[in-house]
Amino acid sequence: MDHPVQTDFLRWIVLFPLLGAAVNGLLGARIQQRAGKRVVAVIACAPVTLSFLFSLWAFSRLLALPAKERFLIDHFYSWIPMGSFNVDVAFWVDPLSAIMILVVSGIGGLIHFYSIGYMHEDRSLWRYFAYLNLFTFSMLLLVTGDNLLLMFVGWEGVGLCSWALIGFWFTDHTNTRAGNKAFIVNRVGDFGFVLGIFLLYWTLADQGHGTLLFREIQGHVGLLANVELWGVGVATLITILLFIGATGKSAQIPLYVWLPDAMQGPTPVSALIHAATMVTAGVYMIARLNGLFSAAPLTLEIIAVVGAATAFFAATVAVTQTDIKRVLAYSTISQLGYMFLAMGVAAYAAGIFHLLTHAFFKACLFLGSGSIIHAMQGEQDMRRMGGLRRVMPATFRTFTIAVLAIAGTPFLAGFFSKDAILWQAWASHNVALWGVGVFVAGLTAFYMFRQFFMVFFGECRADPHVQEHLHESPKIMTWPLWILAAGSVVVGYIGLPAFMGGSQIDHWLDPVIHAHHEHHSVAEELGVMSVSIIAAAAGVAAAWFLYYVRTPSQDASPEARGFSYRLLYNKYYVDEIYQFVFVGGTLMLARVGAAFDRYIIDTIVDGSAKTTIIISWFNGLFDKYVIDMLVNAVANVTFAVGNNFRRVQTGNINSYLYVVVGAVVAALIIKLRYWS
Repeated sequence: MDHPVQTDFLRWIVLFPLLGAAVNGLLGARIQQRAGKRVVAVIACAPVTLSFLFSLWAFSRLLALPAKERFLIDHFYSWIPMGSFNVDVAFWVDPLSAIMILVVSGIGGLIHFYSIGYMHEDRSLWRYFAYLNLFTFSMLLLVTGDNLLLMFVGWEGVGLCSWALIGFWFTDHTNTRAGNKAFIVNRVGDFGFVLGIFLLYWTLADQGHGTLLFREIQGHVGLLANVELWGVGVATLITILLFIGATGKSAQIPLYVWLPDAMQGPTPVSALIHAATMVTAGVYMIARLNGLFSAAPLTLEIIAVVGAATAFFAATVAVTQTDIKRVLAYSTISQLGYMFLAMGVAAYAAGIFHLLTHAFFKACLFLGSGSIIHAMQGEQDMRRMGGLRRVMPATFRTFTIAVLAIAGTPFLAGFFSKDAILWQAWASHNVALWGVGVFVAGLTAFYMFRQFFMVFFGECRADPHVQEHLHESPKIMTWPLWILAAGSVVVGYIGLPAFMGGSQIDHWLDPVIHAHHEHHSVAEELGVMSVSIIAAAAGVAAAWFLYYVRTPSQDASPEARGFSYRLLYNKYYVDEIYQFVFVGGTLMLARVGAAFDRYIIDTIVDGSAKTTIIISWFNGLFDKYVIDMLVNAVANVTFAVGNNFRRVQTGNINSYLYVVVGAVVAALIIKLRYWS
């Protein structure tokens, strides 16, 4: 790591999507009008494809290097040179970021191609692809930036793009509300994230090693060991603040509420946000700073508890939802909880492994749901579906593989990654967290097969008009599903348990994430694995019995199904609580502020104005009847005296002589009388 290999091609992995966004964003409307939507799609898909090819090139370059030297860097330009503080725009690819760029550009590229078919009727296709390219650029910047500031630029970029994409159909007020909700909730988390960055740099600078470069932070973590702030270890404070940012981006309790509403955007956007990009940012950030988080055991405990609670909470909500995309949204929140559970028990490689497998099967599920919605003419309520396996064979088969994968079916991708997390939780002696993870595995299998049976089996419950036009999606939408379904099968084999040969992804990430492998018996590992398999099988069996054998009435309202069902169906009323406490509280404070302004401030201002008017009126009277009278009186006296003295000047010489003689006589008399 001290001497990474210098390159000059990593920048293009990031800049190609930015170029596509610029062309479509600035010229897309004119291009679409003159050359058609196909050209707009090519301008959008080609850059992401090139990014993927360059990512493969970077991956092959890493493979050719010795394991301990797999680090590539591309210095683009000096960004902030300020004394001892220097931050460059530099792109860093190591085993961890190599996985991320392949996921973002590869799965993101498939979503771009899928969008050609899904969005072909939209008049603003150029704007959609401009946002999608910009989103991809921001995520690639986030995972390749070699310092925290550059990561933060990408971090904010995906937040901005998610707002634009969730509210893409902005003429519908529901969509704009969802976009605003995502933006505002993420800003809450981002405030904690940026405070964590500031505190980290300030503390390291105080120790004489101020830096925000990831490779240098890892080397200077020991300097934080004995530093405290407000009686708490500064490493703990920093990591808690950074984790607050992660709870926003990766939708963990308490900042998860934006993600279910993000379903208002186009379905390919949901797949991009939920599978390959934005929601994985928090997991990646913790893995990237694993040395810093490992130095804060209390923070790791908090992360593990929050992850387990989020996984449980979201899974229980998913079992009652009827919107096909909302089930998948709560599934994403739950699976992210699994990843944070892994991070909390310091199983960073297992968390990244689940991030990778989840990207495949969750993207397949979302794009599969988009194919279903496309065939159902926009219908998303699973109670209006059923029997679709007969008319949508490709979607059915790929969806089946993805459902099996996420449910933890043995020898599929989701099974291996979930087992890795549950095993690490067990091996770290967190039995309670392991128990929650096993229970959530059963719930996951239940709600996913519930969805599977409601959508594809039984009789179709859609309107007759919709049933007449049911059809399989075009090939531009189905071939990405097959690729993702294949990944949902084979990707898991890079993370086999120890008794099956060991995890290749652990060895791949070892230069970045130094895992501590404890040796346990094969019997113990098989026993732990068997429990999770039994839990998943129980979930599948329950879903099969309740939604295939019994086929419950789809017309029963939630209100008729008891308090527990209503509680879960209404998401524990968290949105209503947040609306009342935070939104309502903010509005109440605004109303109180408005009332204070109206009745206090305005009264004071208006009273001051009226007082000023009254004082001015008295001043006017005083000026008119006192000052003016005195001035006029002085003037009149002066005039009268002057008028009388004026008569002395008669112009008669005899009069002047009389006056002179009189004055002389008076002077003589006075002199003789008083001075002799």
